[in-house]
Amino acid sequence: MAERDEQVAISDEPEVDFAATVEQLERLVERLESGELSLEGSLAAFEQGLRLTREAQRRLDAAELRVRTLVESPDGNIELSAFDAPAAEDERD
Repeated sequence: MAERDEQVAISDEPEVDFAATVEQLERLVERLESGELSLEGSLAAFEQGLRLTREAQRRLDAAELRVRTLVESPDGNIELSAFDAPAAEDERD
């Protein structure tokens, strides 16, 4: 394992889209798995990973709130109803 202190770049952009957040998280995981970071660099990367994960989850939660399905009632009216997300595989067990 390298002894150099690697500083992990933290995005200063206030509004980064979900895909960019996930991409940053994937790059961070690759660096952690490579073993190139020092202990301090690994801890900083882990902390940033937690922040990115929380941000991604926040974005997913917000998107879920916006998702609505149009349902046609028996009388022909179109109504908005809340989106019922299917259970994740690990929740079905």
